[in-house]
Formats: sequence, C-alpha cells, structure tokens
Amino acid sequence: QVQLVDTGGGLVQAGDSLRLSCAASGRSFSNNPMGWFRQAPGKEREFVAAIDWNSGTLYADSVKGRFTISRDNAKRTLYLQMNSLKPEDTAVYYCAASDRAVPTMSEVFYPYWGQGTQVTVSS
Repeated sequence: QVQLVDTGGGLVQAGDSLRLSCAASGRSFSNNPMGWFRQAPGKEREFVAAIDWNSGTLYADSVKGRFTISRDNAKRTLYLQMNSLKPEDTAVYYCAASDRAVPTMSEVFYPYWGQGTQVTVSS
C-alpha cells in the first residue's frame, strides 16, 4: 500500500523556522516529481513547491526565497525547510507525489497525498 506520511508541523512565532518531512512507503517515488501544497482555513488548497527527480525545483511566489524543498531518494523522504515564517503561512501542509515527468503546480497531477501536518505561525 502506497503511503505518504507528513510530519514536522507545529506552533511557532513569526520569523521562526520549521522543517517538514514526508516519508514514502509502499513504493519508490525517486523518479517522480514531488511537491508540497497547503490549505489555510476557509481557503482552497494551493501549491507551495515541487521538485523533480534531479532536484530541479519550482516555487510559489509567496514562498520564494524563504522555503526550500529537497529530497533524499535513498531515504524516500521529501523535505520542506521553511524560514522567516509569517502568520499568513498558517495552514495544513500536504506532501504529494506526481505521476507526471516534470513538476507542476496543479494538484490534479498528484494522485498520492499525505495526511497533512498543521503549521501555525503566531504574530
């Protein structure tokens, strides 16, 4: 059974950092793009960042320069390093694995999802 497990969320203050992790089991996604999405209360889920098999990356403008996506294929783990956090970053963060050849911002192309981890940034 394919499973993605998101961990690392928490309550932090504005300006702090957090690192999210996403562990994959059941199959390898080393050749697949993977990404992070988030959903704030009352809002639609939105793209945050994505990475291809060779560590090429794609970021939403709102997190560019503050967040870094990375992956360790040997550990089957995806990461999201979040620095200079802002209250508007508060959301449930989801990792996802794509079935496409290149990273994309559209969640339609990500059939595999983690359960989500809550990130709350206080001002």
